[in-house]
Amino acid sequence: MPEQGREPADAQRGQWQRTYADHPRMYGDAPSAAAVHAAAVFRVAGAQDVLELGAGHGRDALYFAGCGFTVRAADFSATGLGQLEERAAESGLGPSVSAVVHDVRRPLPLPDGSVDAVFAHMLLCMALTTGEIHALVGEVRRVLGPGGTFVYTVRHTGDAHYGAGAVHGDGVFEHGGFAVHFFDRELVDALAEGWELREVHAFEEGDLPRRLWRITQTLPAAGGG
Repeated sequence: MPEQGREPADAQRGQWQRTYADHPRMYGDAPSAAAVHAAAVFRVAGAQDVLELGAGHGRDALYFAGCGFTVRAADFSATGLGQLEERAAESGLGPSVSAVVHDVRRPLPLPDGSVDAVFAHMLLCMALTTGEIHALVGEVRRVLGPGGTFVYTVRHTGDAHYGAGAVHGDGVFEHGGFAVHFFDRELVDALAEGWELREVHAFEEGDLPRRLWRITQTLPAAGGG
């Protein structure tokens, strides 16, 4: 349940801090399937600089670095990012990875057009309002260069936990201490306005299993409108 008097997203920060502290490297060292796919997409697009939002303890950020990308990893959990930095140093990838504690409800701490690609695995479907999600995607658009690629995954309204647990409104439901904003296709399409929507791919992950979409969208190239 959310802490009394606090926004769900604020309460979730503490939840994730405790979770990473109690379960170091909780997702293991292997990258997510979504990150493996994204790396291939980024490589074809000629990307070099990748921003990962919601990097957690870094399994995907370190995979991107191992693929030869320069990675900026952002998360609101200092505990998770500390684990990322420790493993980056151990694996010799420290020079390729920079980490920053950041709340995505605020503007991204990067200049306009400073990255080639952005990746976010289940970050947009955390305890964010629809307005905050739109603002975040606007920030992603700002920091991407022309022709930049955005790959993100979200749990959707076909998931077994949709409608279950504590109700926060605006499509957000809390189950097992974790709040999720479940996406419908209308929201996906709205977030792609002004982009080229390349793919909406349905897949499953985990034991429930969680039901997700993997969305790939790109900005127009320079001079392309």
